[in-house]
Amino acid sequence: MKAFILAAGEGRRMLPLTENTPKPLLDVAGKPLIAHHIERLIRAGFDEIYINISYLSEQIRAYVESLVFEQVHIQLIEEAEPLETAGAIINALPFLGGEPFLLVNGDVWVEYDFCGFVDQVKSLPEGRAHLFLVNNPDHNLFGDFFLSDEGMIEPKSNDGHRSLTFSGISILSPALILDYPACRDKFPLKEVFDWGVMQGRVYGEKLSAYWLDVGTPERLNLLRDRLA
Repeated sequence: MKAFILAAGEGRRMLPLTENTPKPLLDVAGKPLIAHHIERLIRAGFDEIYINISYLSEQIRAYVESLVFEQVHIQLIEEAEPLETAGAIINALPFLGGEPFLLVNGDVWVEYDFCGFVDQVKSLPEGRAHLFLVNNPDHNLFGDFFLSDEGMIEPKSNDGHRSLTFSGISILSPALILDYPACRDKFPLKEVFDWGVMQGRVYGEKLSAYWLDVGTPERLNLLRDRLA
């Protein structure tokens, strides 16, 4: 089973911490943030893990290649420049193939057993996506999407009423991205999700576990305090 960690961004919101250190290597509870993702994926049974890298990539490469895990293949996919979230997936398709995979933003934290994602990866229909949503945090009060009682993702209302925030974790069928009419080398995944929602091809569910977008020094400190 395959998983893909997005780890190529420059981490500009995290400055000055990311001036000389890539965001995936920032310390959280005694180990780099990306290490927590890798370990959870392995415990859940994902045996192929792909990671895109670009900014300060040599540091991430050195760290990941120093890890020793049995029965798991970890592949680093270098980008000459960050290709944004959908572009990164297009670039990685020779490795990912055509089967559904779990996608994890490298800068989110969720206290959820990744084993819960396994069955959904196996059962996702071709050309579909399944998004995991959370309650709206203070920095995204109007949310991203509306989740229907039937588990369909719908556009949010203008006032954000009953909206939820995308957690940065999803299960994707590559066919959804390839079917997108404006597919190109470099573009954000949100375009695909918005289009897929209008096509009725995006499902979702709400996660009740603790979640945090570790995107700023302040929120990184919140996480460190929680885990201290």
